[in-house]
Amino acid sequence: MGENGLTPSFMVKHQFGPIIFREECVFKREVRMGDIITIDVQLLKARPDHSRWTIQHRIMKNGDETAAIITVDGAWIDVVQRKLTIPPDKVTHVFEKMPKAELFIWDK
Repeated sequence: MGENGLTPSFMVKHQFGPIIFREECVFKREVRMGDIITIDVQLLKARPDHSRWTIQHRIMKNGDETAAIITVDGAWIDVVQRKLTIPPDKVTHVFEKMPKAELFIWDK
């Protein structure tokens, strides 16, 4: 996300940020010192305005073995009003570039 301009400083400037409703981690394999770790991110579900979303992080070890799957349900909050909000257009552009899961769905 940061590579596409959705950085902490951008969020501070526009007075919004992520809020997490649910986070689930399923551990599959032990990660040991020296294992090479990669993280794949994909969008599982989102509203068309990207105000709410579900993102999955797949933690891979040594290239091909799933070590953990982290699933996060979240939304964007206006940090001044302390209310859920529709994010700036930049968020839509970043989320449109994010890989989508095979079973991705648009939420209501």
